[in-house]
Amino acid sequence: MQFDKTTKPLDLRAVSIRDAFWGAYQERVIDHMIPYQWEALNDRIPGAEKSYCMQNFRIAAGLETGEFRGFAFQDSDFSKWIEAVGYALTLRPDPKLEQLADSAIDLVVSAQQPDGYLDTYYIINGLDKRFTNLKDHHELYCFGHMTEGAIAYYQATGKDKLLAAMIRFADCIDANFGPQEGKLKGYPGHEVAEMALMRLYAVTGDEKHLKLAKFFVDQRGQSPLYFEEETRKYGNHFPWEDSAFQYQYYQAGKPVRQQTTADGHAVRAVYLYSGMADVARETRDEELYLAAKRLWDNMVTRRMYITGGIGSSEYGESFTYDYDLPNDTIYAETCASIGLMFFARRMLEITPKSTYADVMEQALYNGIISGMSLDGTSFFYVNPLEVVPQACAEDHLRHHVKPTRQKWFGCACCPPNLARLLGSLGTYVYTANADTLYVHLYIGNRVHTTLSGKPFSLEVESAFPWHGEVTLRVLEGGNGTLALRMPGWSNSRVMTLNGEPVTPAIADGYAMLARQWVAGDTLVLRFDMPVTIMAANPRVREDAGRLAVTRGPVVYCLEEADNGPDLHLIRLHQDAAFTQVYRDDLLDGVMTLTTQGEALSTPWQDDRLYQPAAKDQYTPRPLTFIPYYAWANRKVGEMLVWVHRR
Repeated sequence: MQFDKTTKPLDLRAVSIRDAFWGAYQERVIDHMIPYQWEALNDRIPGAEKSYCMQNFRIAAGLETGEFRGFAFQDSDFSKWIEAVGYALTLRPDPKLEQLADSAIDLVVSAQQPDGYLDTYYIINGLDKRFTNLKDHHELYCFGHMTEGAIAYYQATGKDKLLAAMIRFADCIDANFGPQEGKLKGYPGHEVAEMALMRLYAVTGDEKHLKLAKFFVDQRGQSPLYFEEETRKYGNHFPWEDSAFQYQYYQAGKPVRQQTTADGHAVRAVYLYSGMADVARETRDEELYLAAKRLWDNMVTRRMYITGGIGSSEYGESFTYDYDLPNDTIYAETCASIGLMFFARRMLEITPKSTYADVMEQALYNGIISGMSLDGTSFFYVNPLEVVPQACAEDHLRHHVKPTRQKWFGCACCPPNLARLLGSLGTYVYTANADTLYVHLYIGNRVHTTLSGKPFSLEVESAFPWHGEVTLRVLEGGNGTLALRMPGWSNSRVMTLNGEPVTPAIADGYAMLARQWVAGDTLVLRFDMPVTIMAANPRVREDAGRLAVTRGPVVYCLEEADNGPDLHLIRLHQDAAFTQVYRDDLLDGVMTLTTQGEALSTPWQDDRLYQPAAKDQYTPRPLTFIPYYAWANRKVGEMLVWVHRR
């Protein structure tokens, strides 16, 4: 059985982040991102694309007149913002922010319909059309995000106005969907309701919410295909009619238990897989778990970038095929990496294996925080691994790739998604069962939980991501096991307990230390943090003959600001030696890596496009690598992760 070690994440209130690196990110969320995003939701950011989000709620509530504007899923921008607010208030109470959120909730709830329905697109455009285009119009997606926001706000403040409204909306959905005669046999076009219903079930204990989540998972892709029938019945447009993925764009081409490859829209996919894992864990469904695991294995071993980015094609923001990982026409949406982190933690909850936590860490330090500027006020939707600014401006195939972060987006899913992920970071550090506390991420924090039914407290000091030393100090003892992840990127680990070396057994990548812990017990872990020059599988055509540089959990890149233009001419030796220097005056403090490379310097006659080949010549060239997440925080210029091999 896969469920004998099932764990749960700790309540956010149990984990207080006290970490120089991640503490700064959480401060940005609270001090900059949340107020900035509120201004954006109210269309008050000069020069930024308009959101129309709160305006739509005012119109739906009858407080203003006008037409619905923005995307069909515009409500979800508020939902993710209020979820981030809930986490922020958990981390740091703020009466003014809470008052602002209360007034926003009052507005949103005032738009709710008598039967519980709450979606401004159809309230404004005609309730007679609701549930007629599940495939593309995001009603269940908006329900899911608003439910998650309602739960976060309730858990932070104890105020249940929004939560009660979403329970009523869940009742409305349950009255319309299900296996019973006369109910719709549909499911979300853009998944997230599955995860949200499982969170709602954890709060309410109402079996109705669990059954509805399971119905959406199990019904997906069944024959007759609901989306196909819906499209035909209502004359809906099918935008992927000429595509290779067809209804698999929505992960609905076949039942989820029969799916073996990560297909279609990448964000939708990982949201679905997260919901599958949630349902499998709660219902002890072995077949569903194995389906989720097959999809995980395909994604992370054949369809994931070294940064934890997923979704290689701009067309459909989608997966394509195994080993197709272009660097300059990439998509790798920030939300997709966030969704990958959701999926990783849920797989950890079912079966704690360090490989899941390794990917969670990989995405977090690279493909997720690359989506936000260091000041928290501009964002990437797309996270490329190779950028030439002129190509972004003048080549339509690369026009979706931006060389600078944007103030906001009309389709603004990524910024509030970042805010809610960073605000809830404490829920990813640990999972636990009755007698074991699993440490997945080495982030400085203080945790108060239970071990074997008794109170247990721990203080963690971490030098990550720049140094590999971690100290865990017991504040309140208990009897049980600490399971400490051994990162896959570390080749050498030294562990001491109260100053004495220990060599615990390793199970699924975790060092297992079982004992009667007493206050004052101190564990010190020392992981080597080598600079590693990485190569890709030869079937990744775009990376053949190229190398990437990593150090610990961090992927590095070359940027024009340090290395000049024409980065494509640079060559790096696979045995290059690096000098590691921490610079607190650069990019809010980063470890830089410098080495000696070379640049192609073969003489060229005039401006000829072609000439007879001659032996290539190279000129020595010092190279400076910076962490990938920090690129594009200085002047506009080229960037490169995969460097040609010499």
